[in-house]
Amino acid sequence: MLPTRLYFVDEHESVRRALAERLAQDPHVQIVGHSGDAQTALRELRPGVADVVLVEIKRSDGLGLELVRQLAAQPKPPRLFVLTSFPSEWEEQAARRAGASGYLLKDIAPEELIRRILNLAPPAD
Repeated sequence: MLPTRLYFVDEHESVRRALAERLAQDPHVQIVGHSGDAQTALRELRPGVADVVLVEIKRSDGLGLELVRQLAAQPKPPRLFVLTSFPSEWEEQAARRAGASGYLLKDIAPEELIRRILNLAPPAD
């Protein structure tokens, strides 16, 4: 079984490094990249690059939901998880309308995050 290709977008470098370090330890997950800004993510996330993308949508540039919309509109889009520190019912509904498949708090246990990522990954062709 091929590992799930994962990309994540978060403004905070410390969060990106911690996620990369922890998630890369799992043999079922392959980190294919991460970015702090939406424009870089859109450039790097060409169709087929990632199976699952984690997106922080509360961003200082205000482009979190727009990034989810644009990624969801790609041909064969990746599955999208929204990560947040401060949950909001409105935000969760908006994220799902934009194309997110899941909405998670950043304080999720690493093992649970990996389980959710693997459950969300599309089946191999």
